[in-house]
Amino acid sequence: MSRNVITIDGDASVIDAIKTMLSHHISGLPVIDQDGALIGILSDGDFIRRVEVGTEKRRGRWLAMLAGTNRVALDFARQHGRKVSQIMSPDPITVEEDTSLEQVVQLMESHGVTRFPVMRDKKLVGMVTRTDFMTAIARLRLEWSSISGNDDQIRASVVAAFAHAPWRPAALNVSVNDGIVSLRGSIRSDNAHKAAIVAAENVAGVKRVEDQLVKMAYPPAEEDYGGGDFVSLEQEPSTEDDQPL
Repeated sequence: MSRNVITIDGDASVIDAIKTMLSHHISGLPVIDQDGALIGILSDGDFIRRVEVGTEKRRGRWLAMLAGTNRVALDFARQHGRKVSQIMSPDPITVEEDTSLEQVVQLMESHGVTRFPVMRDKKLVGMVTRTDFMTAIARLRLEWSSISGNDDQIRASVVAAFAHAPWRPAALNVSVNDGIVSLRGSIRSDNAHKAAIVAAENVAGVKRVEDQLVKMAYPPAEEDYGGGDFVSLEQEPSTEDDQPL
């Protein structure tokens, strides 16, 4: 998360909020009251429907009746408001400092939001946004790219990466020479092909993947469980029905 959180007062003007967001290159602002308590979130999406640019919602008489007086009044206030508190989203969803990344992702997906205030003892201590995930991925990728290993270790890791994948290639053969992985075998679909290359590329120490996989339209039944380095089907025990008559 980002710990140096830029906030704005609920009584600040919309123009001040816009200037703050543009000058700091951010797309959202936590809104606080005079006591420093979090009261809302202001995002760039709050400026899409605005009277200044002629994009405010225009409802006819019947649509206004269907929407209801309360909804129409709220839209008017948010589209014409001059103070941050008038256009912000109140009562924002927050997460705690020890909330797991998986929980954050689930909340982002289920609520369709891109940022959460991070709280500790009901006090704002940070913000977690989609950008933080991008930063973390880039940092980890740089760390992984510096990892090296011998060819045998890399090959074993590549084979392990495919071991339990339902889309794994059939009759797969993996060879590694100086960190360059060669994949040979049969693949069932374009998406499975893509997944196979990605799986190999994600193994630490892999410099490049030489793709020699071949797509098969109708895989033989005996290869449908994979092959090569992974699977050999065990012979099932006989039953009474298998005995000769």
